[in-house]
Amino acid sequence: MPLSPALSRAESAQADGRSYEQLWQDCLQRRKLFEDPDFPACDSSLFYSQSVPINFEWKRPGDICKNPKFIVGGADRTDICQGQLGDCWLLAAIASLTLHKDMLARVVPPDQSFDRGYAGIFHFQFWQHNRWLDVVVDDRLPCVRNQLVYLHSAENDEFWSALLEKAYAKLNGSYESLKGGSTLEALEDFSGGVGETFETKAAPSDLFDILKKALDRGSMMGCSIDITSSAESEAQTSTGLVKGHAYSITGLEEVNYRGRKVRLIRVRNPWGQVEWNGPWSDKSREWSYIDAADKTRLQQNGTEDGEFWMEFEDFKANYDRVEICNLTPDSLTDNTKKKWASNMLEGNWIRGSTSGGCRNFIDTFWMNPQFKLRLEDADGDGQCNVLVALMQKNRRRLRKEGLDLETIGFAIYEAPNNEDHLEKEYFRFNPSKARSRTYINLREVCERFSLPPGSYLLVPTTFQPHREADFILRIFSESKVGAVYVSHSLFLFLPIPNTIQNINNETPEEKGLRKLFEQVAGSDQAISAYELQDVLNGVLSRRKEIKFDGVSLNTCHSIINLMDVDSSGMIEFQEFKVLWEKLKKWMVLFLSFDTDRSGRMSSYELRLALKAAGIKLNNKLLQMMALRFGDEKNEIDFDDYLTCIVRLENMFRVFQALDEYNRGEITLNFQQVSGDILFFLKSINI
Repeated sequence: MPLSPALSRAESAQADGRSYEQLWQDCLQRRKLFEDPDFPACDSSLFYSQSVPINFEWKRPGDICKNPKFIVGGADRTDICQGQLGDCWLLAAIASLTLHKDMLARVVPPDQSFDRGYAGIFHFQFWQHNRWLDVVVDDRLPCVRNQLVYLHSAENDEFWSALLEKAYAKLNGSYESLKGGSTLEALEDFSGGVGETFETKAAPSDLFDILKKALDRGSMMGCSIDITSSAESEAQTSTGLVKGHAYSITGLEEVNYRGRKVRLIRVRNPWGQVEWNGPWSDKSREWSYIDAADKTRLQQNGTEDGEFWMEFEDFKANYDRVEICNLTPDSLTDNTKKKWASNMLEGNWIRGSTSGGCRNFIDTFWMNPQFKLRLEDADGDGQCNVLVALMQKNRRRLRKEGLDLETIGFAIYEAPNNEDHLEKEYFRFNPSKARSRTYINLREVCERFSLPPGSYLLVPTTFQPHREADFILRIFSESKVGAVYVSHSLFLFLPIPNTIQNINNETPEEKGLRKLFEQVAGSDQAISAYELQDVLNGVLSRRKEIKFDGVSLNTCHSIINLMDVDSSGMIEFQEFKVLWEKLKKWMVLFLSFDTDRSGRMSSYELRLALKAAGIKLNNKLLQMMALRFGDEKNEIDFDDYLTCIVRLENMFRVFQALDEYNRGEITLNFQQVSGDILFFLKSINI
């Protein structure tokens, strides 16, 4: 059962890296049915929080019925009946998928069966974060009293939909992980498309035409009715509609009804039952007043199968939201398809480094990742059309670790010519040019904009600061758009220490410093790391405005490595005097950027303090500093601050010494590793 070339391009999602074909061949050779080690037939594949008091049995289709089939008479939307799992959003997406045979053939490879070459293994393909994954499963399915518990077909001997649900559960960690979601999420995973949402009560006047055009161009669509409380979830209205439930949109038509045009929309309930009972429902009198051919064509399945027609105005009055997954972003706006330019960028929000929260938190907002966009070649109206989709990664899988979707959004600013990461003052005085309509806890936030040509800065954020997540940005435009991540440039200003001694010109402060030095140094007139530790702890312990647990011996060794110009392993008076000047400067910076006067500074304040000290780091290094020196509250005391700043300066000095040609990079052979690198690591106390 070899794969087609198109399908073989997907990456294997199996932990051992083996492909579906390799696993299938292995099972045939061993004459054993496949048992998936990555998604075993046990409770952990069903639940991540708590199990239910039901005795589940895992059975293969051959144990459930006599002659199981993968697909019976073609895969269609009547094969999708919801079981005891709150994943109607997924089922609505599968129903939409069945209307698009090319996409269906990619997600559900058709060359699979329970007959020729059967080995208890099946595979399905899903789009995940800009790549296609091939997900294999065994065909053991959860049952109670010999009946499938979850998604099943109306035909008792058909299993493609149940196995597809299992593969999607495996992709997301468990069946329980599929409870609750947006139809748009699954539609994107089935197509790699980009999604948009319309609120029916505030929709454009041409919403019917938008939906019709989207359906004609292969877009997949879903709809739902909002709830105001959890008690309303899946509550049935008097008209037969279900609140908080995901439906799929499967057709749009216009018919002549009593001398006027009436617009109709066809909707499917994934339960396979419970339908609209108002005008244009299956047995309503309206069907008696249209052309017989139209009636026959539109009422092919005029039975209680969960699918029904309703007038479009009734649809807008009863449903609150429509979700559309477009294979190309232009499918809603133009009569002819264009090839849109696209960019995909990745990033992350990391506590203490790049998770600054929304614009409400101005002190940290600027710390968020920043991306520069260059829009060119405007349309006839002088504007550039651009679509921005911000998606957080892997959140459904992370539910078992107590992590759910973050509340996310983004803002777009006009960008100055400066290529560097913009800081707080810029955002304080410059309003955004565009932004997402709201912050919301969806997997993806997507918006269209029309902007004048120029350079822009895109800032994706979580609503609250200090929240962690990985994300991808997809940017589509009608003309080519430049999109790059804006990083902090690495920079260090290193003044050459002044070691010239002139006792006659010493100030009273310098004379007092000399006296202190001579008392500590003793007869050798040099200070060791142990002696330096005593001096610093004695001086700093009298400063009540800072918090520290004592300067460590390792920090003192780092200070000596930094200040020891003559490589004696100790510091003499002129080196001690330079250190004292540095220490005063570092102290002033610490107090200046400790804005809440807590005696500690946050990792965000550390970035500003380091920059004021002449040390400018990129996000990667700042993340390392935050992880290394921050405590559980993301705070840094003076000792850690001192250690950080000394080691960074040491690191830059040693690197510059090795960078003979000032190129910003060094090349070392194996022999040099044993010398230069060990010296480098020793210098920064690693």
